[in-house]
Amino acid sequence: MTRARMAAALLALGGLFMAIYLYLYKIGLIGTMACGTGACETVQLSPQSRFLGVEVSLIGVFGYAAMFLTALLALQPKFAGPAWPSKLLFVLSGGALLFTAYLTYLELFVIHAVCRWCVASALIVVALFGLSFADLRQAVRPSA
Repeated sequence: MTRARMAAALLALGGLFMAIYLYLYKIGLIGTMACGTGACETVQLSPQSRFLGVEVSLIGVFGYAAMFLTALLALQPKFAGPAWPSKLLFVLSGGALLFTAYLTYLELFVIHAVCRWCVASALIVVALFGLSFADLRQAVRPSA
């Protein structure tokens, strides 16, 4: 259980740094985006880069921060027994997975451009969901 939580914390931290980078680009504090293709800028500057009036990258900052803090909290010895940190991480990563699926749909079928940073974020979210599922199964398993 501890390995899954540690891996989740590290993945969420990587996602957090990535989301911060994308948000800093979006608000103009970074001049050009390191992408290799123009697709990242196309996605970042599209109308779909906002969700309910909020920058998607900022939503990512808060989402990854919440998952990182939850995974860190779950690593503390006093939270080794209770299942609620595992449940919370599962719910957060599940929500992130659904939102990522929606954003991927937008990239493929509405924007017609795929951002490498977005693909990396999607892979992180899938891994976080898998780790949180494994952690949850172990946390709620009755001890023999």
